[in-house]
Amino acid sequence: MKNDFDLEEIPAEPVSPTGQYLNSTSLCVYILGVLESDVPIDDTHTLSLLQHVFLPINTRFSSIMTRDKNGEKKWMKVEVKLEDHIKVPNFPNEKSSSSLLLYDEDVDEYMSKIAMEYLPQNRPLWEIHIIKYPTRNAAGTLVFKLHHALGDGYSLMGALLSCLQRLDNPNLPFTLPSSNKKLLPKSSTIFKNNIFSSAFHSVSDFGWSILKSSLVEDDHTPIRSCGEDNKLRQVTISSVTFSFDHIKEVKSLLGVSINDVLAGLIFFGIRLYMQDIDLKSRNSQSTALVLFNTRNIRGYKSVKEMVEKSNNNGASWGNRFAFLHVPIPELSDSKYANPLEFIWEAQKEITRKKSSWATPLTAMFLNMVKRLRGSEAAARYVHSTLRNSSTTVSSIIGPVEQMALANHPIKGLYFMVVGPPESLTITIMSYIGKLRIAFGLEKGFMDKEKFKLCMEKSLEMIISAARNIST
Repeated sequence: MKNDFDLEEIPAEPVSPTGQYLNSTSLCVYILGVLESDVPIDDTHTLSLLQHVFLPINTRFSSIMTRDKNGEKKWMKVEVKLEDHIKVPNFPNEKSSSSLLLYDEDVDEYMSKIAMEYLPQNRPLWEIHIIKYPTRNAAGTLVFKLHHALGDGYSLMGALLSCLQRLDNPNLPFTLPSSNKKLLPKSSTIFKNNIFSSAFHSVSDFGWSILKSSLVEDDHTPIRSCGEDNKLRQVTISSVTFSFDHIKEVKSLLGVSINDVLAGLIFFGIRLYMQDIDLKSRNSQSTALVLFNTRNIRGYKSVKEMVEKSNNNGASWGNRFAFLHVPIPELSDSKYANPLEFIWEAQKEITRKKSSWATPLTAMFLNMVKRLRGSEAAARYVHSTLRNSSTTVSSIIGPVEQMALANHPIKGLYFMVVGPPESLTITIMSYIGKLRIAFGLEKGFMDKEKFKLCMEKSLEMIISAARNIST
């Protein structure tokens, strides 16, 4: 199937520096957007939906990454053979009577398989996998595999959401959970507040970031294997679902933000897992890279607003994120007795680092490396940053209302980042009053069932401690 455009009239678009780093010989990162259908999937209209709804979202979905005569990477528009991008797996029919014809294990194995596979560079960097087999969570599953070079989670999940409609009323836009979170402070505000303190912490954080990205590695622990990184790491994907009301309850009782609660919950759950595997590791040096959106906005903008080059509202399409090196607090006996310490420590650390100049200074340093040594050298630096840490944590806000895709009610919605040289990747997404925390765990190294139980235990202990404080 061909697209309705004249290829010769469309100039090649430069690939952003971050896009080049994420699609290099050192690093190849993908985003899996997972939509769980409430009804069996009918793929009759797949080609039409991709042609008329998905491809028009952004020209990058119809482009390949090439080099011009000067060696600069560009997005070049091509004719898209949609059939090459659609994958419909067939699983064995033999099932024991106890399985009730559910295919959870098959779907898990399939997800692990596609996470390991590289997308061909000679066609646009995306695929859709239509899994028509039922699981405990869904009657069928759609997986969009998109190269991270196309855009960050905000851009790509925003694109997927633009393909959906509200189930209750398709004519109304979806809404997002209300938030009292303030926008990141502007640079002038940071320095007005405390110029000397800000300058000191900025230099300190920047220096530590350089050391962590080049010389200082986290300890070898039950969440960090220090394995070889010459190919995509085998992962198994799992998740837990929590009530958003429970998270908001803890937030209200402690007077902190939703993000503070989530960071503390995850850090405590990680230490519980580490302690269960190896008691000594609960006090090891472990660092999380906490990703945050650098756009100075709330919620999603329309795809049109994100794509327009003249747009000055800070919501532009692309990879506009940064990460903070956040130490995972050690698990002492006193903190086990009062896990709220993990929330307060996470709040203090993340708030301070968001208010420092370490992130823009690091971006300037990375651009300098690119100019002096080329994009591959800068990509190796990013790879080293990821490899020297223990985990990456990223989050996206999803709709309050239930959504539908081509009359298929979407029961569950989450995403996963695959390809980073880490043994553990964590993503968070809210949807219809629930929080889905997904884990990408190194296959054969981490125990996904034990990790899931530790996350559930973490929330239980935190809720109990918060309620005790309130009384």
